[in-house]
Amino acid sequence: MTEYFEVHERDGAARLGELRLADPVTTPALADPFLEDAGSLWAGDREVPDGDEASLTVLPHRAFPAGTREEVRESFAVDHPDVDYPSAAVVDSESAHDVGADAYVLADASGFVGHGEAFRDAVVAAKAALPADTALTLSGVATPRNVALLAYAGVDLVDATLARTKGTQGMYLTADAEHFLEDLDELPCACPACAGPREEFTRADCAEHNVNALRAELRRVRERVRAGRLRDYIEGQTRHEQWLTAAFREFDDQWGYVEERTPLMRDAEVTAATAETLDRVEIRRFADRVTSRYRNRFADQPLVLVPCSATKPYSDSQSHRQFHDAIQWRGHTVSMTSPIGVVPQELETTYPAQHYDAVVTGDWSEDETGFVAEVLRRYLERNDYSRVVAHVPDHGYREICERVERDPAIDVPFEYTCVGHPTSDESLGELNAALQGEPAYSKREREHNTVRALADYLLGDGAGDDLFGGPGEADIRTTGRYPKLQVWGEDPDAGREGEPGEQLATMVPQYGTLSFTLAGARRWVESDAPAKRVEIDRFVPHGSVLAPGVVDADDDIRVGDEIVIEGPKAFAVGRAEMSGPEMVDSTRGVASEVRHVDEK
Repeated sequence: MTEYFEVHERDGAARLGELRLADPVTTPALADPFLEDAGSLWAGDREVPDGDEASLTVLPHRAFPAGTREEVRESFAVDHPDVDYPSAAVVDSESAHDVGADAYVLADASGFVGHGEAFRDAVVAAKAALPADTALTLSGVATPRNVALLAYAGVDLVDATLARTKGTQGMYLTADAEHFLEDLDELPCACPACAGPREEFTRADCAEHNVNALRAELRRVRERVRAGRLRDYIEGQTRHEQWLTAAFREFDDQWGYVEERTPLMRDAEVTAATAETLDRVEIRRFADRVTSRYRNRFADQPLVLVPCSATKPYSDSQSHRQFHDAIQWRGHTVSMTSPIGVVPQELETTYPAQHYDAVVTGDWSEDETGFVAEVLRRYLERNDYSRVVAHVPDHGYREICERVERDPAIDVPFEYTCVGHPTSDESLGELNAALQGEPAYSKREREHNTVRALADYLLGDGAGDDLFGGPGEADIRTTGRYPKLQVWGEDPDAGREGEPGEQLATMVPQYGTLSFTLAGARRWVESDAPAKRVEIDRFVPHGSVLAPGVVDADDDIRVGDEIVIEGPKAFAVGRAEMSGPEMVDSTRGVASEVRHVDEK
């Protein structure tokens, strides 16, 4: 493997990378010079590794084919020390395999681009077969309208061949449509090719415009990737052509492919504006973890269901403060919301529970109602409560509760306390009255259960008790003010009111996660909690671990995960910058950041 393509940023399967030509190219991008110069095979004899006969390796003027003898490469490098030579291999999606190139061009792209399921299958198959740190290239298929989806699916390089050809045929392309040139009375673009009078606009100008439009769309895509907002754009962009909508939905159904490439958390807000938002990995992952990992530890308390709020986290909102004053810690508060589902109070800061904004009309679609009802049903199947106090308005929320209440698998009584608006004096009075006689739980319980719940969510079912002790047997102490909690191990010699021992972790309120210290990481690996381990070679990492230094990594590591880093010379803790499979597969790039390290 040569080293002329490196990934720097990721937004799901979409990536910002650098193709190191004489003039470096930031992907996703047009690579016409790279591909056009690769139009013919390198003249002369060449060697092809066994089993690679099906791959046609092409040669840009700065490239060597895979399999070229090392002495030829070295001789060229001596004679031409300033010339780069990344290589590209032409393969088909079904038989693609690693031949040591920097970029792989799918020769059958024109056969599957335009068909949703075929496009998904081809890209997923190629990505599985090819190294993670190589550029996937599609030639002859990109237009301003489809290139955002190509990038979203994981394509790194395209060319302008189709856009240019359509221009010479009199087809004027934009990011949302394709027009016959003669049908346009006015050109909807201000690029240099379109700047002149309409009557003087030729097909040659049209070809130039189409390429400009394609370049502009790629710039837009790159900015969306940098901001972590490509998905928001795609949900609208794919509406402009039926096959794009189909392909977009096909990728949402390809859970393993998209989930592995989607970070655990990000700075970008989730914009809930379409029905497809319910299929986003961030939404489905949160719902799945809440219903398969989270465990209610307030077993003697009723469940109090309340509506969400526009303010995040919910506890900062005026409405939830009013709910709190009525509840007074005599019930376990869980918020209901679309598109998230249900949010236990301990996870209200956990991404994406405080990082979304939804379109509010007062009406719930059947998709929203069905999704939230299913999440609530699964939540109640897993968690035991004496009863459910549903303090929710009639529109949408109550229908969901009644649908779940009627489910024969749910054996818990529901009580409704909302009269009109949830924050009316009458409603709050009914809520307070419904909880009379219930014991209140302490601040210590709340804080301990919060850090346990975060451990469950982040690491796996039961991790909170494995790390921090179960209810009534905690060997931790918490300091600080919620949501900036610090977790300490109890000092057995200090007594109940003594100073805490070693700090184990800190709650990160921005994302609702835990950041471990070295002591916490050691406690983690010594416990029964599922570990996320990265094995490194014989070195002591400082600041980061690069992919070449990774020997092995757990498959379930995702970007943003807290990880333990271990090697013959070091023990460290940090946060993943690649998924576990990509760490192992990559030969360059930052695999993880390192927060604390001990040299062995």
